[in-house]
Amino acid sequence: MTDPDPRPQPGGRKRSELTLRILSAAVLAPLALAGTYVGGWAFALGVGACALWLVWEWAAMVGALSQGRGMALATLAGVLPALVLAVATGQAALATPVLAITAGGVALAGVMTGRTLWTWLAAGMLYGGLLGVVLIDLRAGSHGLAMVLFLFAVVWATDIAAYFAGRSIGGPKLWPRVSPKKTWSGALGGLAAAIAVGVAASALDHVVSPLFWIPAAAILSVFSQAGDLFESSLKRHFGVKDSGHLIPGHGGIMDRLDGLAGAGILGYLVAVTASGSLVDPVYRLMAAQGY
Repeated sequence: MTDPDPRPQPGGRKRSELTLRILSAAVLAPLALAGTYVGGWAFALGVGACALWLVWEWAAMVGALSQGRGMALATLAGVLPALVLAVATGQAALATPVLAITAGGVALAGVMTGRTLWTWLAAGMLYGGLLGVVLIDLRAGSHGLAMVLFLFAVVWATDIAAYFAGRSIGGPKLWPRVSPKKTWSGALGGLAAAIAVGVAASALDHVVSPLFWIPAAAILSVFSQAGDLFESSLKRHFGVKDSGHLIPGHGGIMDRLDGLAGAGILGYLVAVTASGSLVDPVYRLMAAQGY
């Protein structure tokens, strides 16, 4: 009998990675859905914890931990007031200015002292803090459960479809300098899956026009993929493969939430701009459609 080849096989590694991704998702997705369904403090505290962990991973990625954990802890402390306000009031209108002022102060200090690291930390405060504030505010708003579930569905459908479409179809690379594995076929597959989510949402909702759900799904899908590319570019800039090692098959919290951050933050900014309000802006847009 011929001895098995001891060298690791690429196909085996891919299957092992996919298995880990599926098992991790099978554990995390029900927890996320359960917390979203319960809402209130359970959801807000869970989101707040994830946001703080994300900021910690960002600090580690940009090299703050190599200069002492005090800098990263100070960054977390700067995000906390905004998250506490968001948890206590469920209003981004109160929490966002606090976060912006705090991060702006850190960035200004970095510019004045020539410390680029502080500017990167300020960006991390906005990135993680805004994701936490947006999700908490969205869930606390009118029809918050449906809105958060719709956001999750679009992001997850985009991620899953892009992964399998890219691997099975292949073709031209989307942005090889930033993310060598991502393809246009994957991006379009993710977009198609998100549009299908929009169609399903419009079929379930007989009040709001499909002209709201379907374009919203498409826009959020593009934002989700932009968030993924943003994190890829950030990791390439700092020469790291994963933001952390917390989630088997996925890496860190930031690796798992990059698409959600892109869709959530950018989608919320669009809603605020279009509605002209920081108070329940998504519902205000839906109300304009007769909801």
